[in-house]
Amino acid sequence: MSTVDTKPNVKFKSVTITSNTEISPNVFLLSFKRDFDFRAGQVLGLAMSPTDDARLYSIASGERDAHIDILYNIKPGGKLTPSLAELKPSDTLWITVPFGSYAGGMEPAYWIAAGTGIAPFYSMYRSGMGGNKTFIHGSRTLDAFYFSDKLEADFGSRYIRCCSQQQGEGIYHGRVTNYLEEMNNLPMDQKYYLCGSAEMVVECREILLGKGIAFSNIVAEIYF
Repeated sequence: MSTVDTKPNVKFKSVTITSNTEISPNVFLLSFKRDFDFRAGQVLGLAMSPTDDARLYSIASGERDAHIDILYNIKPGGKLTPSLAELKPSDTLWITVPFGSYAGGMEPAYWIAAGTGIAPFYSMYRSGMGGNKTFIHGSRTLDAFYFSDKLEADFGSRYIRCCSQQQGEGIYHGRVTNYLEEMNNLPMDQKYYLCGSAEMVVECREILLGKGIAFSNIVAEIYF
């Protein structure tokens, strides 16, 4: 998912698309071979041409995976995503080097995401950081719980899906914020990583602060 327009002070390089699969209506997973190192949680600038403004997307693959995966949804009238969706294997995409300080670790923590904001957490999970995490993922519809088969198998009861518009077995019916409001006895010594829209991040932060979580223990990444 993209954030604001920017021109990072790095050079573009070209990569060759290996796959670009629609995994849910208007949501795609784009891949190309990895030939660089990165930290789970970091972003890449993407562009169709080296003269374009970069649009920032979180890496969704693991640090040791052979391919880089980018999760994105088509935004009608968007500057890049409609073009991204047209890319085919062997097509060229321009990328920046990975950067950003939104990174997790091996300590116990809560991961809280909405929609395609799952991407940096999925990267952390693929990088071996999921064993002691509680993962709360919010979505409007049931088909937007990306990678849920793997996450449910590995996280078990520590993987909570919150769906605001549809109901399903084992799914909390309501927004992530509703779920957080109902939670009691949250650990005060753990970090809470948030990733989603500005509205989602602000609301979740306020709820966590109201429950006594220290501001320094709340780490946020805002998607637009």
